[in-house]
Amino acid sequence: MVFPIAGGTQDTSYEISNSLRFNDDDDPSLSRTPSSESNRKTWTWSGWVKRSNISIDIMLLSAGSAGQGVYLSSGNQFLLTKDGVGNYGSTALLRDVSAWYHLVVACDTTQTGMANIAKFYINGTEQSTSGTTIYSTNEDTNINDDVAHYISRWSGSSAENHHDGYLADVNFVDGLRLDASYFGETNDNGVWIPKQYTGSHGTNGFFLEFQQTGTSANSSGIGADTSGNDNHFTPTNLAATDVTVDTPTNNFATLNPLQTVTYPTLSEGNLVQTGHSSSDSAGIGATIMPASGKWYAEAKVPNISSATDGYPHFGITDTSLLSTRGTQGTKIAAGFKINDAASVTNTNILGTTTLTNTNWPSWSNNDIINFALDLDNRKLYIGKNGTYINSGDPAAGSNHQITWANSTEISLILAGYSVSSGSGGGGDDTSWNYGNPAFSISSGNADANGYGNFEYAVPTGFYSLCTKNLAEYG
Repeated sequence: MVFPIAGGTQDTSYEISNSLRFNDDDDPSLSRTPSSESNRKTWTWSGWVKRSNISIDIMLLSAGSAGQGVYLSSGNQFLLTKDGVGNYGSTALLRDVSAWYHLVVACDTTQTGMANIAKFYINGTEQSTSGTTIYSTNEDTNINDDVAHYISRWSGSSAENHHDGYLADVNFVDGLRLDASYFGETNDNGVWIPKQYTGSHGTNGFFLEFQQTGTSANSSGIGADTSGNDNHFTPTNLAATDVTVDTPTNNFATLNPLQTVTYPTLSEGNLVQTGHSSSDSAGIGATIMPASGKWYAEAKVPNISSATDGYPHFGITDTSLLSTRGTQGTKIAAGFKINDAASVTNTNILGTTTLTNTNWPSWSNNDIINFALDLDNRKLYIGKNGTYINSGDPAAGSNHQITWANSTEISLILAGYSVSSGSGGGGDDTSWNYGNPAFSISSGNADANGYGNFEYAVPTGFYSLCTKNLAEYG
């Protein structure tokens, strides 16, 4: 099934300003134990989810030592699960790592039969369901009991099944079974978009907007409940940098794992790219790859140390080069190797290509690389910590590093890892910032439309890679 998915190009009076990014390797979670049980038979969970890793089970809400909850399976299904019994839920598969999905599960065990007890909605559409009968009529669920409840963690015997991706606009309604129309609507273009929920959340209900950055369970915390109930969650292994502007109403680019074969590995919401100890590491592109316009991005390289560890290659590529593994020289269409002004070209892809490697700087750990990509004039500008190489001036269109002749679909990439004596890789090689950074920003700069969060000023006429800008300039 193909779902019409919100992407930020739609008109909406309800804007979602923040999401929370989860990195599975960090074992992140939010937790809360209600002071008393409430309606354990009837409740609704609604949230917007953007996946980064589609090969793992992730818990969206779980409760009780016996383990019950709402989750996305490694088989990419949206389900309810009950430990020791089985799973029940949607038969649709959710495998798009570039999209935000709106998911709703509405439970009412006063009904008869699982198809009536549990209703599932994906982007406004009620789903066909299948699976095990996990609840009988009038059975109390663990949800809404006075036991520990978790977001992004299994509540059972092992602390696992952490989310890997983004979560936004989470509503939990205690005591009511509601369909998706309470939380979203279809716009004039047939796209499902968010709508503010205006009803009661019930005693143990909550609304998580992820607008704060504190680490305590209060109104200033990452897990602050803004429903008015003050049912705040305690964050574990989550930080201020995990609160991001990538949302269902303005979807930002990330690295696209579907464009690579085996390497590199990705983390931090598909924004951190880790090299590999082989010279055949494949390249990777972004989930948003415009055909026109002027675009800005940053990359932070924390572990530039020596040639034996390998220097990353940056540049542009045609999407056809990303589909197979190979050396960095075959994965990049035109670019440079950091701390070595050696250039890489595949002119059969880009046509006549000109690379300027004069005044190439030396690079140190944690330097930030600036990229200004002008697709209208086929030019790429590269800077170091806000100063463009060879006196480059993206706004004026002068002194670029790379230009090419052919019109082709390209993307900024780290094309591979330069390897010496079979070593290399390891560490967080490159952290990308398309406007939603996975690293701490000390200054904070947006583009002219007010979108994105960058360390350095965005050149005049250039924009962050997000769907609102794509609709206007892409």
